[in-house]
Amino acid sequence: MLYDPKKLLIIAGPCSLENESVCRAVAEKLVTIGKAHPELTLIFKGSFDKANRTSVSGPRGTGIEEGLKLLALIKREYGFPVLTDVHERAQVAEIAAVCDVIQIPAFLCRQTDLLLAAAATGRTVNVKKGQFLSPQEMVHVTGKLREGAATEIWQTERGTTFGYQNLVVDMRSFAIMRQNGFPTVFDATHAVQLPGAGGGKSSGERHYVPPLAKAALAAGADGLFIETHPDPANAISDGPNMIPLDELPKLLAQCLAIWKTVRS
Repeated sequence: MLYDPKKLLIIAGPCSLENESVCRAVAEKLVTIGKAHPELTLIFKGSFDKANRTSVSGPRGTGIEEGLKLLALIKREYGFPVLTDVHERAQVAEIAAVCDVIQIPAFLCRQTDLLLAAAATGRTVNVKKGQFLSPQEMVHVTGKLREGAATEIWQTERGTTFGYQNLVVDMRSFAIMRQNGFPTVFDATHAVQLPGAGGGKSSGERHYVPPLAKAALAAGADGLFIETHPDPANAISDGPNMIPLDELPKLLAQCLAIWKTVRS
């Protein structure tokens, strides 16, 4: 089991894997953070395909072959468990051969065959709550993974859409989803995304990440999902809602302090 209830779970990395330089910069920062805060369980994340783009012209990333090579490098050289998204059943086995955590994207969280295929790998499965679902409905999503004999299940809240290029986070979600019997994670950076509001791409409001992340932990979340980048302004995707890499240590130290207070 990767999740340790005595530690704060942190899933962190660039939105898109992009290239080796970006991945190494983030991994090196996470190594430093991990040494300073042994109370954290750190998972490195990165996507090989940003399949859910606002525009067909939006950059999609490395592709599965190069992306998995980068994740294998991070795992081998830095020692982090690694996570990436799966979009199709045909990708599951190849991803499971490298990754410790298979992530089901929010828009695919009801896809039964995809959930069952991920569960069958024996890897940890992190499933994001769809922007269109209530937290109460996640019992059916996690139920499919349970039926598929998933070894370990995490469930991630990333906000609810009412249209109009915004997302709203209901802090009751963590208490409601905890009733399913699995750890809850807050996706702090996608929750501040403004879908489609950037002129053919998504925009975001990263200045709201710290207060929302802290509020989620105060409300009982077991972990945080935070996308970070050395130069968000020049990232190929989700730059406006990613945390600048240099700001990550301070944010995680503050979040850890709140988590410890709540758990005490």
